[in-house]
Amino acid sequence: MTHPFVILKWLIEKLQFGFSPEQLENYGFFQHVTHTWLVMALLIVVAMLATRRAGLVPDGMQNLMEEVLVQIRRMVGETMGPRGAAYFPLIATLTLFLLVSNLIGLVPGFAPPTANLNTNAALALVVFAMTHIVGVREHGFRYVKHFVGPVWWLAPLILPIEIIGHLARPLSLSLRLFGNMYGHEIVLMIFFTLVPLLLPIPMMVMGILVAFIQTFVFMLLSMIYIAGALEEAH
Repeated sequence: MTHPFVILKWLIEKLQFGFSPEQLENYGFFQHVTHTWLVMALLIVVAMLATRRAGLVPDGMQNLMEEVLVQIRRMVGETMGPRGAAYFPLIATLTLFLLVSNLIGLVPGFAPPTANLNTNAALALVVFAMTHIVGVREHGFRYVKHFVGPVWWLAPLILPIEIIGHLARPLSLSLRLFGNMYGHEIVLMIFFTLVPLLLPIPMMVMGILVAFIQTFVFMLLSMIYIAGALEEAH
């Protein structure tokens, strides 16, 4: 989806970053990539500001980021248990990236990377791969028990069901996030086009709620999937 005016496209056209006219005409096909770079740059800048003058008594940006990370760490502990601490960096990175990616779409002239299925699929595949890497590392060959069920003679029936269920996880993660963010973008653009003043404000407020909810759902499901791989099969 290409916005009527995208700030990053305008900057690329003005600064001539080596893009050909044909590439600029097709900017809508890769605008999620440039906005992903922007989100990563914003997170790096925030991390630098938060740690530039780190002290025992936090203030300013350090205080804000510490509180955010403490809350994420608390949810990781409540959902995954003590063993989940090892996966806190992954969950925190996903959470912060998704939240900023979702919220940036509420700023006129910017598009959320999560309104593109490619971005969401990449994140979902990371979670999918990590889930099974963790399972194999924790249980070795016994990880197969997660797919065959507790009764051996039911294995021919349970195995295909489990495989389909696991393959559906990245699909559901990707489509759920994409559908909500893309749908909200369309609605918001329609309101801005028809009634550019005042009326879009309630939709933007709702967009903040959608951004937080979708981030929480993706984070929670990621923790549940990895925690399931950590558990012993019964």
